[in-house]
Amino acid sequence: MLDSQSTCQNFCFYLLPSFSLRAFSSAVEALRLANEVLGRDVYSWQVISDDGRPAASSCGLSICADSSLPVEREKTRRSISTPVVVVVGGRNAPGPDKQLDAWLRESRNRRGSLVGIGSGTIALARAGLAEGRRCAVHWEQFPMFSEQFPGVVATQTAFERDGNLYTCAGGDAPFDMFLDLVDHHHGAIVVSRICEKAIACSTRSAGDRQRLPLHSRMQLNHQAVIKVIEAMEANLTEPLLLDELVGVSRLSRRQIERLFRRELGCSPSRYYLDLRLERAHLLLISSRLPVVEIAMACGFVSASHFSKAYREAYGCAPHQSRLPIFQRERMRSNKQGNRTRQIDRRLSNESMPNCQ
Repeated sequence: MLDSQSTCQNFCFYLLPSFSLRAFSSAVEALRLANEVLGRDVYSWQVISDDGRPAASSCGLSICADSSLPVEREKTRRSISTPVVVVVGGRNAPGPDKQLDAWLRESRNRRGSLVGIGSGTIALARAGLAEGRRCAVHWEQFPMFSEQFPGVVATQTAFERDGNLYTCAGGDAPFDMFLDLVDHHHGAIVVSRICEKAIACSTRSAGDRQRLPLHSRMQLNHQAVIKVIEAMEANLTEPLLLDELVGVSRLSRRQIERLFRRELGCSPSRYYLDLRLERAHLLLISSRLPVVEIAMACGFVSASHFSKAYREAYGCAPHQSRLPIFQRERMRSNKQGNRTRQIDRRLSNESMPNCQ
């Protein structure tokens, strides 16, 4: 990602609407501390927004932009050096953006490195830049991402490095990912000193898990139950029969049923159904896939069966779970449109001659 002979590598952080402030600051802080430890500016960065105005994060705080996307595209075409383009997102999936897609492709064609943080990875995949590559995807977005981009090797890891493509799940994973970059070019001693300054006890490596191990997350102590649950999680689209699940544990069906009730308070079949419904819920709130397709993707034989099971688990119909999300999207779009029209009217009034 960084030429060892260059004196300073520039990073362009493009902030998507409702980006994660935590993820963005984690990445920038890793670069800032690297400069501090090395005693010179080996990294620089600038913030890019769609229109050059401040970009609002998911928590409501805004970050001032140094440039707009059209200006940066023109600079990229005329510049000899190619910056590292970092697309910073959050939990919300970004909408279609032809200008962003074009800029990302232009940067790739100039052999520039690309970084996706959070839903920024979705923007890279949508532009066709992640096909056949390993990409780290947040576990909440994983079902939607896997359905929408089957040609991408999606993983539920903290971050991935595949050639000149870096991706991470968000949260504090960008700090680990950017320290991996620093380690690659300046060594482990520099990274250790950065961790000391940041009071960071340890860092994750590419491919490390993003979630706690199953036994820690669920406080399970029996390995047979863990093996059965892992088999369930790996077969949500085409559910296995209970006898097939029992086979991986090397215990009898009666023993597995008794262990599930003791450890989890429900039968294996009930737990399996809840896993599939959870995947369906994540697809409903993070994608625009039709309800029928979501039902099929989660192993339900019919939309009616899915709707009934979903209503019993979540207290509402599947389509009702996604209404608030899309209503907020429409409200945000309307607000942006109103703001643009107000600015256009103000500029138009300022350009008109005063009539006495």
